[in-house]
Amino acid sequence: MKSTELSPLTSLGWDERRIAEFTPYADGHVPARVSRVDRGACDALCTHGPLRLTFSGALLSAAVADPVSTPCVGDWVAARTWADGRVTAEAVLPRRTAFVRASVSPGVSHGQVLAANVDLAVVVEGLHPEPDLGRIERFLALAWESGATPLVVLTKADLVPDSAQVLADVALAAPGVDVLVVSAETGEGMDAMAAYAVEGRTLALLGPSGAGKSTLTNALAGAVVMATRELRADGKGRHTTAHRELVVLPGGGLVVDTPGLRSVGLTDVSESLDLVFAEVEALGERCRFADCAHDTEPGCAVRAALESGELPERRWQSYLKLQKEARWMAMRHDARLRAEERSRWKRIHREVRSAGRNRP
Repeated sequence: MKSTELSPLTSLGWDERRIAEFTPYADGHVPARVSRVDRGACDALCTHGPLRLTFSGALLSAAVADPVSTPCVGDWVAARTWADGRVTAEAVLPRRTAFVRASVSPGVSHGQVLAANVDLAVVVEGLHPEPDLGRIERFLALAWESGATPLVVLTKADLVPDSAQVLADVALAAPGVDVLVVSAETGEGMDAMAAYAVEGRTLALLGPSGAGKSTLTNALAGAVVMATRELRADGKGRHTTAHRELVVLPGGGLVVDTPGLRSVGLTDVSESLDLVFAEVEALGERCRFADCAHDTEPGCAVRAALESGELPERRWQSYLKLQKEARWMAMRHDARLRAEERSRWKRIHREVRSAGRNRP
């Protein structure tokens, strides 16, 4: 397929770099972007419209070895149509960004890809009930680690008479990140939000149930494309979106609406935490000692900032918590790699011994 024939895909994020990546599959395949995934199959969008794809044997085998490689919403795949009418996803093109949530299940060390090839990671948090700053910081770490640009959107502005102080608190928890206050009910802030959804750009909405992700998606789409539900009596959200789905907006942008996440396990996000807690890192550089543990060392700029109130205690404790979790996940990942390497060498030794016994 020639590049001139791929122009209708530009609204889905297709570009010259993708054309180059697709070159090995140009004969006999068409590019398609995954919009929804089921077990062993997915819905996708291509030049000619929607497709229903099953995964090839090669993709299924790769997924068994590495679940993170399983096609997910936002992926670009090479699709092939067979003589019997079957259409299969044969390969996944390289991911530019990927949201990988560490598994929270005991005994499971691999991650789960929430969405791929996202340009803007939108952390959605409702102003009512009061935003959870620690949760925002956690989602921002996930967003920065993905490679996408983060954005914080505070919804339900119509339920809060004055959001100025809350906005200031959230801005402090999200250094270097734009923060919008919106209301899908009254339209407040929606023009500013819509300005981010330009043609070919993919937004992913991340946040807990009840934060207003589906309502925000519907407002951007100008139609009811995702179901919504009222909050519970205790103010907690109800799960409405049960799957991840890529929604094409009238203006040419795309939105991935994700199910509410009760917990977000973090993978190796040490560099991302430097961005989420930029002021802590900056204070650390002012400490007298380069290896300062920010405990009892003299000349510690972090302890001085805590004592003066320049660095809020809540912010510091959140930093310590996420740093501890990041170190634990890194050690867990290393342990899995070591176990896999041991298993590989045991298999090699068995094969060598077996070959020796079978010699004449």
